[in-house]
Amino acid sequence: MSKGVLFIKFIAILLLAVTAGFIVFDKLPLLKINKTLPFRLGLDLQGGTHLVYEGNLHDIPEGDRDDAMDSVREVIERRVNAFGVTEPVVQVASKDRLIVELPGVKDINEAIKQIGQTPFLEFRELNPDYAAPEDPAQIDMLQQFKPTGLSGKHLQRSEIVFDPSSGIPQISLRFNDDGKQLFSAITKRNIGGPVAIFLDGQPISAPTVQQEITSGQAVITGDFTRDDARQLVERLNAGALPVPIKLIQQQNVGPSLGQESLRKSAAAGLIGFIAIALFMISYYRFPGFIAVAALVIYVLLSLAIFKLFGMTLTLAGIAGFILSVGMAVDANILVFERTKEEVRDGQGQEKSREEGFRRAWNAIRDSNLSSLITVFILGYFGSSLIRGFAVTLGIGVAVSMFTALIVSRTFLRLMQLKNNV
Repeated sequence: MSKGVLFIKFIAILLLAVTAGFIVFDKLPLLKINKTLPFRLGLDLQGGTHLVYEGNLHDIPEGDRDDAMDSVREVIERRVNAFGVTEPVVQVASKDRLIVELPGVKDINEAIKQIGQTPFLEFRELNPDYAAPEDPAQIDMLQQFKPTGLSGKHLQRSEIVFDPSSGIPQISLRFNDDGKQLFSAITKRNIGGPVAIFLDGQPISAPTVQQEITSGQAVITGDFTRDDARQLVERLNAGALPVPIKLIQQQNVGPSLGQESLRKSAAAGLIGFIAIALFMISYYRFPGFIAVAALVIYVLLSLAIFKLFGMTLTLAGIAGFILSVGMAVDANILVFERTKEEVRDGQGQEKSREEGFRRAWNAIRDSNLSSLITVFILGYFGSSLIRGFAVTLGIGVAVSMFTALIVSRTFLRLMQLKNNV
């Protein structure tokens, strides 16, 4: 490689490292960015709220329960995102449990209210097995009508309409394709009978079906004020729950606990970095020092990527990053050992170094590729906790290949050039 190309690569690496340092330490004068770009921290590092909800699946067929809970998760996720929480975690923990993590949320009551306000809308038809009591006041309408399978998850859009004769607000509902077919079948088999509309377990209306409705549209009538109708429409459009949910556990993670975890994680990373640096310098001498310099650039680049792409760092994610710091020197060790073998065979320093990089490449490629495959599997099939670990580790593996094969090699070539002058 010519001297000019080598110096250009060296300057480019330095500029990349300096820019990464500006990003990591919130100083970006070259980019004229005055505001800080903070790291996104997960619940376990910055504190927040941990909620566990239980879905009522008694009226859902066994084969449809997983789909119902997935629908609940999607709806709650939309509600939480509308609340403005940074990187919330909403996941199904078991057959009927839903975990909601809200990093940085201080007003837990408002968050619970925001999630709990999502309405549960369903359509029911008369239950032929219901035995009505003699006293009409004791009639349980929830038992009098049985589920039809048509619920808020089939809702495509709702809006306010007004009765043309009375001017009273009403709620117009428009179903998706699946809901349209369901509603058509429900109205067809209930011509001359009532179909009840329930909201949050309470009957809203029970109109008598005059004919089959194939348009996929329905109207909720009731004693609505204009504000009540508007609020209900907003809640329905934000997402009506396919099954009712109940809050069964709430836990506050204080910011002091999160800060303590963050300090311990930073201390663990620093200790690991120092241990690696001491080993590389004491064992490989000057090449080890070059590897440590490349490792510093690796850390800056990785942290800058975490910031720029807004990745949420959790304890598991930091563990993946710390592990990747140790893995980042693997390529250097392979290259250095191969180089030492070439030197022992009587090759010159420059030729030994180039041959060491060439012979070590296959092992570096295969080991990192196998790590990336494992990372992909963990990230794709794992929970959010495992996914955070996989993402940081995957980024670390990718960046480590760049620093070992480009940065370290450029530095070593530059030092060899200097010694030859």
